[in-house]
Amino acid sequence: MSQCERKERANVRMASSLEVRPWFSLFSLLSTLLFVDILLKPFVELNPPARVKKVPQLPLRFRHDGSFKILQVADMHYGNGAVTRCRDVPPAEAPYCSDLNTTQFLNRLIAAENPDLIVFTGDNIFGASATDAAESLIKAFKPVREHKIPWAAILGNHDQESTMNRLELMDFMSSMDYSLSQVNPQGYVINGYGNYHVNINGPFGSGFVNRSVLNLYLMDSGDREVVNGKKTYSWIKESQLYWLRNTSYMLQEMSPAAALAFFHIPISEVRDLWYKGYIGTYQEAVACSTVNSGVLASLVQMGDVKSVFIGHDHLNDFCGNISGIWFCYGGGFGYHAYGKAFWPRRGRVISVQLRKAGKEWGQVELIRTWKRLDDQKLSKIDDQVLWRCSSGDV
Repeated sequence: MSQCERKERANVRMASSLEVRPWFSLFSLLSTLLFVDILLKPFVELNPPARVKKVPQLPLRFRHDGSFKILQVADMHYGNGAVTRCRDVPPAEAPYCSDLNTTQFLNRLIAAENPDLIVFTGDNIFGASATDAAESLIKAFKPVREHKIPWAAILGNHDQESTMNRLELMDFMSSMDYSLSQVNPQGYVINGYGNYHVNINGPFGSGFVNRSVLNLYLMDSGDREVVNGKKTYSWIKESQLYWLRNTSYMLQEMSPAAALAFFHIPISEVRDLWYKGYIGTYQEAVACSTVNSGVLASLVQMGDVKSVFIGHDHLNDFCGNISGIWFCYGGGFGYHAYGKAFWPRRGRVISVQLRKAGKEWGQVELIRTWKRLDDQKLSKIDDQVLWRCSSGDV
């Protein structure tokens, strides 16, 4: 083979290698990137990008027609969703009934009543049936987050029985979208978790646009304790009442306004309504603490609280007047909570109306309440006036 032929063959081989090399380089680069992605993926998943909480428009305020509506949801007892079965429902419904019935009921009430605020008054999840507390809370509060409705929650006596303690539960709920929940007020050493207040301002265009005309007090009534060697339900402690009285005094000094209170476990005086009279259904013994810590005395002393809303006893949905303050049960809401077959689950609606003075909206004139049943018609029952402003009232 001549020298020219050898050079020509060498040039051909070189050209062929140059044609292959770019493809080889691209393959090598892709392989390296894939290898790096596999190595880094676990670290990326452990450190997801920061998520910003979606907040409602604050401060909350009355509508242009001078109204504000609150939906009380008591004792959802949410478990794990579709796999968590219902309790105490008609036999024909039992095979198809789950936590999803609770979700459906909440969605129906939101559509029917269009509330401005939803207050969950404890036992939001049922710890013994909730495999993961965070997952259960996310599922339980999904309707309010989807509808972008402001909401506030407190704890009952069962919430902490899953994978979170009471502090962790309140901290988690306060971080959820559209939640107004707070762990505790700043500047106080206080018992429990979930003691806070919410201000509701007047409508736009009114003289109360930057002032509260309705104050809401939410408190942690605890779970269980032992007193003199005997188990009992917990109670609202003096540190909480000290905060409550101080907060009420401060708010009334700035701008006198009516107030409502929410907590889970009833006080012992509620039992006496069996003899004094009530509106609604009283078919279960009032399960309260053996300790009377003076909650009623503090509320009477404050003077601004017109009604208190409680839960805990699912088969009671009555309202009764104690020392000029109405105490109202929400009634059992959740389908995994104990209930009574053929006695529908229910939620309580609280409607507050401002007084009209000429063209100006004034302070609260009327507080009404009623209940909605989870039946075919979402029946409205026991519509009653809790408080009406008279001369000399707030």
